[in-house]
Amino acid sequence: MSKEVKSVDYGLEKIFEGAQDFLPLLGTDYVEFYVGNAKQSAHFYKTAFGFQSFAYSGLETGVRDRASYVLKQDKIRLVLTTPLNSNSLINKHLAKHGDGVKVIALWVEDATSAFEETTKRGAKPFMQPTVEKDEHGEVVRSGIHTYGETVHIFVERKNYHGTFLPGYKPWKSNYNPEPVGLKYIDHMVGNVGWGEMNQWVKWYENVMGFVNFLSFDDKQIHTEYSALMSKVMSNGNGRIKFPINEPAKAAKKSQIEEYLDFYESPGVQHIAVATDDIIKTVAQLKARGIEFLPPPPQAYYDDIPRRLGTHMKMMKEDINELQKLSILVDADEEGYLLQIFTKPLEDRPTLFFEIIQRMGARGFGAGNFKALFESIEREQALRGTL
Repeated sequence: MSKEVKSVDYGLEKIFEGAQDFLPLLGTDYVEFYVGNAKQSAHFYKTAFGFQSFAYSGLETGVRDRASYVLKQDKIRLVLTTPLNSNSLINKHLAKHGDGVKVIALWVEDATSAFEETTKRGAKPFMQPTVEKDEHGEVVRSGIHTYGETVHIFVERKNYHGTFLPGYKPWKSNYNPEPVGLKYIDHMVGNVGWGEMNQWVKWYENVMGFVNFLSFDDKQIHTEYSALMSKVMSNGNGRIKFPINEPAKAAKKSQIEEYLDFYESPGVQHIAVATDDIIKTVAQLKARGIEFLPPPPQAYYDDIPRRLGTHMKMMKEDINELQKLSILVDADEEGYLLQIFTKPLEDRPTLFFEIIQRMGARGFGAGNFKALFESIEREQALRGTL
């Protein structure tokens, strides 16, 4: 049975009650996407999301089988990797899944210890502890498999002073559009198959020492047509949060089933990135061509004062502005949050982004689930996949 933690402290060094400290994680180091054309994908993320050129690895740095472009915005680092020949295993990944997240890299003090601790608890090895060196020092990386073909890479960089990793050089570009205010990765959501959620909850508890501190069942996450279940896993200091979703039986096909059909396995459904000013960020993203899910009905915004209750007096944002941009609002006992979800970023209806601003709230917008999933269902109906 999962250990549930009722009191959660995001961003502080407090260890959650019930969490284990054998795998201290310092934060998200980077997220690596396998994509069909990394150069063009990099241009998209720079233009649309305001990421900046940061580092590059490829033929010019002595790497013969792949090219990787590293983009940065505040504490977020995205690595976009594409194969350079038909024999690359990356091609098989792309043929099956399309563009998507392959690596969730976690920053650690000791990558060798992280590998040993997780593999002895049952993790399947992906990358043995490996020392990578150049004139700027050394990085130690190791890795394990998680759901689907997704992997966690442990990155130890305390003895490295270069731009990103050995094998990369600084990527200089005359084209760096202004950032849009994205600060850090708040959480990353994984979709798994029928009946697999509890299996992966137990895996994160046993292998990585995470705790399950929030759970939602199909009674909470449902509409007239579809349903899903979700459990939120977090490491001891709250810096890494992984909600895990699985489908639930309903009248029609849920968004999780649609994802699994098109990604063709479990994988990362969405990446939630934090901002300090969601109105400004979303306005800029819309101006740059990012498409968001359609807005909820007028009644949703009329009901915000009732739903926020006592938190309404601390709300700084104008509801009319939020409605104009289709931003959602939710509250818990600690405060409120604002969030919005993009449409899928690829032609396959798989990966999307969430933009989130926390104003004290520690939850994940449970009060928005119905409005959000009805919006997703309207998009599914247009795609003929509901």
